Amino acid sequence: MMADLQLTQSFSMLALNAQRSLEMTTAKKVALRCIAAAVILEVYLDKGFTPTKKQIALKKDVLEQSHTMLYQEIILKSLARQNAKKSWDLNTWLKKATMLPGSTLKKLEQAVSGSLKELRLLEEIPHLLGCDLYFHSAGVSIKEYRSDIQEYSSISESIRAEILEDGPVTDETICMLWLLRESGCMHDFFSRNELDIVSARMYKLYQGAPLATALYPIRIHRGIELAVKQFFRMKKGAVKTQAGSGLNFLFPVLERSQAVFIDMEAMFSNSAARLHDVKQRLESNGHTVTVLQEGQIPTIKIDNIVYQAIPHAIYGRVPIHGVRLIPKPLI
Repeated sequence: MMADLQLTQSFSMLALNAQRSLEMTTAKKVALRCIAAAVILEVYLDKGFTPTKKQIALKKDVLEQSHTMLYQEIILKSLARQNAKKSWDLNTWLKKATMLPGSTLKKLEQAVSGSLKELRLLEEIPHLLGCDLYFHSAGVSIKEYRSDIQEYSSISESIRAEILEDGPVTDETICMLWLLRESGCMHDFFSRNELDIVSARMYKLYQGAPLATALYPIRIHRGIELAVKQFFRMKKGAVKTQAGSGLNFLFPVLERSQAVFIDMEAMFSNSAARLHDVKQRLESNGHTVTVLQEGQIPTIKIDNIVYQAIPHAIYGRVPIHGVRLIPKPLI
C-alpha cells in the first residue's frame, strides 16, 4: 500500500477503475457501497473509534481534525444523524454505511474521485464501449474512470504479494481483501487457482489476527444481491476452506465489462493489420494500449485491463468483419 494514500483511496482506485463516471450503474453502486465501508475501516484503523464494551463509538474530535477527508465527513455525518449515541458494533457500522441512500453515495463518489483527481491518480476518459461499432457509429458519448496505470498496478501487486507469499499481512491488506471479496472484485486480481491460496490465507488470518476475526465473517453484499442478480455470476460451490471453519468464502464475480466489437475496413485483413487497426481505434479514443502478445488472437492491455482481440464477424445483409475485445481471465 502506498504511504501517501488512505485505505479508501487505494480501494477506490481498484473499484472505480473502468466504471462509468456519469451514470449511477448498478455495478458502480456496488463499488460505492463498499467504498463507504472502506471509510469506516479507514477511521477504525486510524483509531477514530473508542471501544465501549462490545461496541465502538466515534470519537468526538474526529470530524474536527484538520486532516479529516471530505469523503470521511460525508459518511460519518450521515451516520451520526441516524444515531445520537453513535455507538454500534463494527458489523452494524459497516452495514449502515453500505445502506446509505443514493444521494449520499453520489456525494461520496464526487469526494473520493475528487481527492484522487487532485493527486492526478484518477481521470475521466471515453468509455471503452465508445469504440464499439454500434456506439461508435451512433456517436454515443460515455465516460469512464481510469486509475493511474502505475499506481493501480502497484496497489494490486502489493496485495497479491502479501497474500500469496508467506509473511506478515498488514491490517490494510486484511481490509483490502475483505473489500475486494464484498465488492465482487476478487477475480479481477486472482486466478481461480490463486483463490484457493487466498481463501486458505484468509482463514488463517481469521484464526490468528484480531481484525480478521472480527471482519471476515461480516457480509454486506447479501442485501443487494437481488438488485444486481443479473450482474453476479456465483461460483457453483464455495472456495475450498478447511473443514469446520464455519466461514463460507464465496467470491462473487461482478460482470463489469462487455464484449466490445471493433469493425475493420478490410474484409480479411491479416492479424498484424487487424491489431494495428484496433490499436489505432482505441488510442484515438484516449485509451492507453500495450500489446502483450501478438498472433492470430493477440493479448492487449487496455488501460488497466487485459483483453484478447478475437477475430469475429457480424452477419447481416453485408458481413462486417472485425474483432471482439474479451477480458482475459486470470488462469
